[in-house]
Amino acid sequence: MQYPEPIAKLIDSYMKLPGIGNKTAIRLAFYTIDMDEKDVANFSASLLAAKRDLHYCSICGNITETDPCTICADKARDRSQLIVVEQPKDVMSLEKMREYHGLYHVLHGVLSPIEGKGPEDINIKSLVQRLQKNDSIKEVIIATNATPEGEATAMYLSRLIKPAGIKVTRLASGLAVGSDIEYADEMTLFKAIEGRQEI
Repeated sequence: MQYPEPIAKLIDSYMKLPGIGNKTAIRLAFYTIDMDEKDVANFSASLLAAKRDLHYCSICGNITETDPCTICADKARDRSQLIVVEQPKDVMSLEKMREYHGLYHVLHGVLSPIEGKGPEDINIKSLVQRLQKNDSIKEVIIATNATPEGEATAMYLSRLIKPAGIKVTRLASGLAVGSDIEYADEMTLFKAIEGRQEI
């Protein structure tokens, strides 16, 4: 049996989301149909607003409504430290622990030769330009995930940054190998930053 076209389109839309397979998409589509029309309207308005109103900060690459983002614009932040992360959601995770008060730089990915991702495909060029223009940054903390691609990216960045005389450190053992920053709790992240090591 084929689904009516509106349901089929809704199922297809849900399947475009990461981690959503056919069965989950069907369940979500039917759940959406059963929702109150006002809730559906609010949901669709939220999707459109997120797409229209959010963009990337021209300084750090974090997701924001304003440019520069609130972190880059905050004069009270420690401008001698810069954490480099893979994705904007990693910034949110690190900010939750409320122990780090420096700046960020978002790469929007990692080096992955298998997927054809080289240095020009992620936000490395703007990081180098930022470090060249800003001599107040004394330490770059590399907080890529503890995956083979994350480690390769960390080593590449270290070799790129160290010749400029900037201290380069890596998050320490608070994070398990193969884990993502996004899923770590605040204490794990705090221990990882506290025990970082130069690479």
